[in-house]
Amino acid sequence: MSQPLLVTGAGGQLGRRVVDLLLAQGAGPLIATTRHPEALGELRARGVEVRRADFDAPASLAEAFAGAARMLLISTDALDRPGRRIAQHRSAIQAAAKAGVRHVVYTSLTNPGPGSPITIAPDHQATEDALAESGLGATVLRNNLYADFLVASLRRALSTGQLVAAASDGKAGYVTREDCARAAAAALSGEFDGERVLDITGPTAVSQGEIARIASELTGKPIAYVRVPREALEQGMQQAGVPAKAATLLASFEEAIARGTLDVATNAVEELTGRPAEDVRSFLARHKGALLAPVGP
Repeated sequence: MSQPLLVTGAGGQLGRRVVDLLLAQGAGPLIATTRHPEALGELRARGVEVRRADFDAPASLAEAFAGAARMLLISTDALDRPGRRIAQHRSAIQAAAKAGVRHVVYTSLTNPGPGSPITIAPDHQATEDALAESGLGATVLRNNLYADFLVASLRRALSTGQLVAAASDGKAGYVTREDCARAAAAALSGEFDGERVLDITGPTAVSQGEIARIASELTGKPIAYVRVPREALEQGMQQAGVPAKAATLLASFEEAIARGTLDVATNAVEELTGRPAEDVRSFLARHKGALLAPVGP
């Protein structure tokens, strides 16, 4: 029998897609953990063992992870108070070691070290450090920005004729959520048992100006790229109703682009999966209809 594989956060978009990909390739047996197992009845019907895992209840996690040989630790969304997410991740890593998990695959962030202006980067760096200290085999997948998030911003830009950003002329290695899922599924189901850090990116890094040009060419509608300071962008988002903490986080990503923190492009997706990552132009072309959809009030 193949080694049991466990996916945390299986109720989220990335986790669910990873489970679907693993099922399609016949990997497993599979264990899916979530805070809400009642929502994953369809996976249970397909032969997945669904378990409840609460990362805020560390004592329960070893049992939730029991029997797994390899585990995908998807970074949680616990951003409500400082320190909560790293505490969750440390608890999960300690529980994995206690449960006998041999290898952990973790979804991190491009260049999360002390020089990153991204507000959530310290959580990822601390998790990487905890993995390195755990004695477990580890694959760190440093995911770049999701290309998927460009659809909403470009829909607004197409309606106004302006793409407003604080990214200056910096670039990011935008990667699709699908390619992140493919990379994670491949890393989890593979046999690598050492320690490695992989940058999961699209095939080329692109700037906001290039993105505006691509969207304009695909739709036939003009878009001007308007550079603004980070402070102005953050203030504008708050005036538009974005909560202050979220506005600060979003603006920090743009500052990271401006600084070159996210200007990374590799072929790691192809090396893991055998198929290249999709580039931004191809992704946006597939979503042309969504780009041209009316913007709500």
